[in-house]
Amino acid sequence: MNELVHFHSYFFTKWDRWDNGLMHPKALLDACTELTRLLLRFEHPADSVVSKYFRDQRKTMDLGPRERSVLAETVYNVLRQKLRFEHLAKSGTGVRERRLAILGWAAHLDAQARQQQATAQRGDRGFMKAAMSEMEFKWLSDCDAATEDDFLAPHKHNLPPWLAEALETQLGDNFWPLVDSLQQTAGLDVRVNTLLAKRPDVLATLKASGIQAFDTPFSPWGLRMPAKPNLSKLALFEQGHIEVQDEGSQLLALLVDAKRGEMVADFCAGAGGKTLALGASMRNTGRLYAFDTSAHRLDALKPRLARSGLSNIHPVAIAHERDDRIKRLRGKMDRVLVDAPCTGLGTLRRNPDLKWRQTPEAVAELSVKQTAILAAAARLLKPGGRLVYATCSLLREENEMIADAFSAAHPQFKPLPVNELLAADGVAQADSLCTPDGLYLRLWPHLHATDGFFAAAWVLS
Repeated sequence: MNELVHFHSYFFTKWDRWDNGLMHPKALLDACTELTRLLLRFEHPADSVVSKYFRDQRKTMDLGPRERSVLAETVYNVLRQKLRFEHLAKSGTGVRERRLAILGWAAHLDAQARQQQATAQRGDRGFMKAAMSEMEFKWLSDCDAATEDDFLAPHKHNLPPWLAEALETQLGDNFWPLVDSLQQTAGLDVRVNTLLAKRPDVLATLKASGIQAFDTPFSPWGLRMPAKPNLSKLALFEQGHIEVQDEGSQLLALLVDAKRGEMVADFCAGAGGKTLALGASMRNTGRLYAFDTSAHRLDALKPRLARSGLSNIHPVAIAHERDDRIKRLRGKMDRVLVDAPCTGLGTLRRNPDLKWRQTPEAVAELSVKQTAILAAAARLLKPGGRLVYATCSLLREENEMIADAFSAAHPQFKPLPVNELLAADGVAQADSLCTPDGLYLRLWPHLHATDGFFAAAWVLS
């Protein structure tokens, strides 16, 4: 079957293009089917699977930007609405992954139509129809006619039972607004590198290039682009004036409030997005350590660092949170950020596969790791220093419960109300970004149009 799919795709893409410049619709649907099959194995992160598929097909398939867009959006729709689509697929015939791909492609067309015309309900099926049999198209029309009354709760929220139960218990009436937001694609946020540029100037340059953008409502450094343009060839990007970074992530760096000349540690730096924001806040002075247990992730920081104009950042690969290179810096840091390893469930708009790849057992294991990492990072602080713990998770087990336990076990660390810290930094509506008591940052996709983030802060007395 796979050999037939690849031959079919090769034949049509090698020798035929459709009237609108896209590859033949039959070949495009075959490609969507194959990529759906690969993703539903859940062996690797979805973005890695999609990127590898595009690389592997370069020699046999003529995938242009529009084909890649259709493929990516189709399969991500399948991941977002997996339970709903599987329910609808039962009424069809043929290969299951093909039926799921048809539903995902149709959802992509519908989303495009809604972007172009607020009243549109269905996208143009003309090009897509040429890829399907009459029976398949009739089945898709029947699926289109389904109403919400035809679906059970799991088909509507598209979450595994354990996660749906946890979020509904936590959110109550806000559960369904969150669900609706997680079904949408996220826009593209960038952070203006204030060491090299000013936000109004960058915004003007983007608009002059025909790119729609506007100021993020909370971060003073951010710009948001609803259409998710390719920025990699823009001079603004190549010269380090902008970096892709969600507004919520920018607020975490703002919360650290790193100053000129300080010693600062980004304890779980990853690819360094927040590290770069901290370095700009420090105006390229002082010393900023970027620690991570993955040298591979730190390698991704190198080209970003080269563009940024920063020279005060020192990437350090460590074996674990008890590494000797950590111990030598004990009691020397003015600020420490712990953006801890987590489930990443706050990023489901961008990474919908995570809800199917995470488990309650993984949450429990991560909670142990988060507790250990936070305790180890806290030892780096000098008296009067600020500690910030953060995740991009939605779950209390990784957020409030970790912070509350740390405060109870380390009375020398005084909790700092995050709403007051953000207000002091000039963040508008700081109270609305926090828990009702103002103690913790709590960002939600349905309330703040950011990824889901949590943060807590302490000062060492």
